[in-house]
Amino acid sequence: MVRSQTRCVVVRGEAADASTLNYFRNAIGLLTAMLDAGGVAIYDLQILKWWSAEEWREDVFEADAPSPRTHVVILGSEEDDGSEWMHTRGMRKFGRPDLSVHHVPPQHRAAIVELINRFIEFQAFGGTIDPARPIKMQSIPAGMRCVHGGDVDDPDFNNEHVEICWPLG
Repeated sequence: MVRSQTRCVVVRGEAADASTLNYFRNAIGLLTAMLDAGGVAIYDLQILKWWSAEEWREDVFEADAPSPRTHVVILGSEEDDGSEWMHTRGMRKFGRPDLSVHHVPPQHRAAIVELINRFIEFQAFGGTIDPARPIKMQSIPAGMRCVHGGDVDDPDFNNEHVEICWPLG
């Protein structure tokens, strides 16, 4: 259906006041209005996803409660040593940095996904990651830490990011 369209609308902007999520609520309302006016789909460049009109209404506009994970994707890429690089895209919508964990061994994959999901929710609901605060989770090694870095020009994130580092040694 998208391929047969002859027109599109591109919505792009920067939040003037990222202390609230009003801009995000307004963007969701605007996009929903465009679907109501005959739009057929929405492409979310931050998470690299096409939303059908029905899926958008059900999962985003009419959802009973905020669901930050709906707006963020966790991507995995194999690294040279056989481990996996896991990182998010989409946290920019919440005015927060994306997340990155390099060298995830297979036995820690599920735990790292859980950790990333916890950080997605924490940040989307207003939390900020303190690099001085240790990460405490039974299913991952003690001593993991967070380091802030990156910028919006990084094509892997289009955003700043937090690198979650394995313990030294």
